[in-house]
Amino acid sequence: MKKRVLLAGLLAANLLLAACGGAGGGAQGGGSSGDQASCNLENPPLFEDGTLTVATDKPAYPPWFKGDPQSYGGYEGEVASEIAKRMDLPIEWVVEPFNKSYAPGAKDYDFDINQITITPERERVVDFSDGYFDNAQGVLVMEGSPAAEAESLSDLADDRLGAQVGTTALDFVNTTIQPEEETKVYDTTNDARSALEGGQIDAFVTDLVTTVYLRDIEIEGSEVIGQYPETEPFGMLFEKGNPLVGCVNEVLGEMKSDGTLEDLQEEHLQPYLDVPTLEK
Repeated sequence: MKKRVLLAGLLAANLLLAACGGAGGGAQGGGSSGDQASCNLENPPLFEDGTLTVATDKPAYPPWFKGDPQSYGGYEGEVASEIAKRMDLPIEWVVEPFNKSYAPGAKDYDFDINQITITPERERVVDFSDGYFDNAQGVLVMEGSPAAEAESLSDLADDRLGAQVGTTALDFVNTTIQPEEETKVYDTTNDARSALEGGQIDAFVTDLVTTVYLRDIEIEGSEVIGQYPETEPFGMLFEKGNPLVGCVNEVLGEMKSDGTLEDLQEEHLQPYLDVPTLEK
């Protein structure tokens, strides 16, 4: 049986506490619900009894995800599976488009894991776990294009830049690079990839790991000219007020303490992180 009634009741209780001044804000990089409501790992509040329902986008790209959707490998796939294992729960994967995930309202899953950056704007309408990876932005270009000669972010200001809608990469382009020409915005990574290959844009900005994967596997003749050194945390996304955040943060904390998270990063992501730095 779905536990929407329980979740709605807990959300109402949290809102009442907030109105009375009894609920504080969450710590940086974490989800506020985990601070407001305890979560019993022996009897966690789940969307479906007895199952951890986890969402991500489709297609789901390596090295974040690998293999069959029913038994995902890859970094994020194995992070979620390890959480389910430590909670002694089977995991069921469902599809949630990236741009829909951080919209307000009810969620048909326990949490979404999909390279979603924790931002104050998103935290107003959804909750996040503690961070599980610190992401940098990367810049992907085609060999021989004008953007391939850039050595700094300011060198890119005259180029035609593209990013996916709703991403912090798009915010980064507009606020940090501040290109002369309006940024081209795409619904999906595939759309941006096609635009780059077709010469409609000079550079595609997205998370560093994805740019290196696209260079090595997907887009022949492309190169990653650099990364911006400032990082932002990725967090697992929950419906606002979901007390399950507390359970997931407890398990995630164990994974950090015993080295599991570091081992998974070393296995799946380390080959994608050795990229030169672009200064402003």
